[in-house]
Amino acid sequence: MKGLVVGAAALVAAGWTASAEAADLSYGQRAPYTVNQPLNAYSWAGPYLGGNIGYEWGSVDNNPSKPSGFVGGVQAGYNFQNGPWVFGVEGDIQAAGADDTFAPWKFSNPWFGTLRGRAGYAFSNVLFYGTAGLAFGELRGQTFGWTESHTTAGWTIGAGAEVGLAPNWSVKLEYLYIDLSTSQFAITGVSNGYSASVVRAGVNYHF
Repeated sequence: MKGLVVGAAALVAAGWTASAEAADLSYGQRAPYTVNQPLNAYSWAGPYLGGNIGYEWGSVDNNPSKPSGFVGGVQAGYNFQNGPWVFGVEGDIQAAGADDTFAPWKFSNPWFGTLRGRAGYAFSNVLFYGTAGLAFGELRGQTFGWTESHTTAGWTIGAGAEVGLAPNWSVKLEYLYIDLSTSQFAITGVSNGYSASVVRAGVNYHF
């Protein structure tokens, strides 16, 4: 009986040792924690570059024209991150097809750009942010073959959401309100400015 007990104990000890060695071996062969934890280790910090496409609709000060059309462009920026808080700066330049004709006047916004600060809160790879800053662009008026353009500056404010799909790629959806200052137009005889709303989707590559 004593020999049977000793033998059983030895068998259990041997099995325990083999199991531990197998666990150690398995752990030693495990890949580093990189791909397996993007949700609790996603970083928004650093530079990025991307493109966007969207739609713009606006109005001209002191004129019934309401230009609208598709827009597209490129953006670049840099993020700083402190825990879940993300701060940064972003600039973009857009080509726009927004135009409208009322009576003898046709107004259009051929292009615009912004330089903005961004601040947001990240839930891992999902970032919600607000943004505001400088806007600049061109308002072009036409009547009876006469074309007049003014490039002015103003302000912009907006908000958006960005989702990291991979360590280097993200997609975003963003709304901006843009207000460009007025200029004296000879073809209308009054000061005309431009304000517009822009909704756009974009993709960014993070370096």
